[in-house]
Amino acid sequence: MSLDPSSLFARDSFAESDAGPLYVRLQDRIKRAIANGSLKPLEALPGERDIAQSLRVSRVTVRKALSGLVSAGLLEQRQGSGTFVSRRPPIVEQSLSRLTSFSEDMRLRGFETTSKWLGREISSPSTKEAFHLALSMQDRVCRFRRLRSAGGVPMAIEQAAIPCRYLANPKAVKTSLYAVLEALGAKPVRALQRLSAANLSDDDASLLGVPAGSATLSIERISYIASGQPVEFTRSFYRGDIYDFVAELNLGQH
Repeated sequence: MSLDPSSLFARDSFAESDAGPLYVRLQDRIKRAIANGSLKPLEALPGERDIAQSLRVSRVTVRKALSGLVSAGLLEQRQGSGTFVSRRPPIVEQSLSRLTSFSEDMRLRGFETTSKWLGREISSPSTKEAFHLALSMQDRVCRFRRLRSAGGVPMAIEQAAIPCRYLANPKAVKTSLYAVLEALGAKPVRALQRLSAANLSDDDASLLGVPAGSATLSIERISYIASGQPVEFTRSFYRGDIYDFVAELNLGQH
């Protein structure tokens, strides 16, 4: 059900019985209003004082809620003008027929990319990683988990595992994993990808700045070096409201 913009900050819609901290509840309401179109791109929000008075909460609570949504890319604040819904991010089409890194793919589209590291470690492989990378459970992998953004908009959460025989130090990767692998003589030359639909967990949705449970494209990729050995197993979650994946199909001759 769509949320009437006039009721977004009404006290009677901000029930005392709702679970969770006040600022998180306020963030969730604004996220839902953006997702269902009640708040439109570039639309102005009321001032912090007005929101605080309407909901009978502190301005600190309102400021914390809005600040988190600004960091997530859903809102933007303009000096002297107020807080606005961010411009809707462009739909990104990515080819399924060409193997590129996220950094290269976004750079070709003119976007500046950034990464927020969520984890970098050396550890034993998971059962799935061991299977896809042809490892034993005694082998070690460099594992990376990061939030990938382009043009300031969170785009994807990526977790990659690389056998330590190809990459010994996870901190050697600053931006592009493929650039580091190429420098080490282990650049992937082909890959197999599996796409499936999934729903984001609360934590992953918060990182991507979308409502919990939002649809996402889950992609598992196994990449191989020229010798045919697997060098990378990656699972990524791409925002379903931004990404379209495109494949060119040719009719075979009979």
